[in-house]
Amino acid sequence: MTTILLSIVLSIIFLLLSLIHLNWAMGNKWGFKEAIPTKENGDRVFNPKNFDSIIVGLILITLACFYLLQVNAIGYKPPKWSHFFLWIIPSLFLLRAIGDFKYVGFFKSIKTTLFAKWDSKLFSPLCLSISIIGFLIVFLN
Repeated sequence: MTTILLSIVLSIIFLLLSLIHLNWAMGNKWGFKEAIPTKENGDRVFNPKNFDSIIVGLILITLACFYLLQVNAIGYKPPKWSHFFLWIIPSLFLLRAIGDFKYVGFFKSIKTTLFAKWDSKLFSPLCLSISIIGFLIVFLN
């Protein structure tokens, strides 16, 4: 029961994040500026296109479905080999929370940009939370 609840929580988080990315792809830029890492001079570290937002949105929807499938919440039991991803997904989010030691993550060196402030307040803690929930699902199964 606990793994079902945790999987639903993760799925809701992934669906909400996918809606934000798909919203950006459609031209709404609410929160977009805050979500792109920048150098101290204000230059973006990368310049995502609408297509990039669509891809990330679709990946996030896939992750939401994956966690619902893992606990048979949709009525389909996935193949055994898919359990491998139960380790990979939270590991990737843990790596994102740790960061690249320069622009993103808890251990970033550039901490004064708009993105860095939001990363410290929201993005990195969210990634760490996703990672913890994902690992709890693995260990409670």
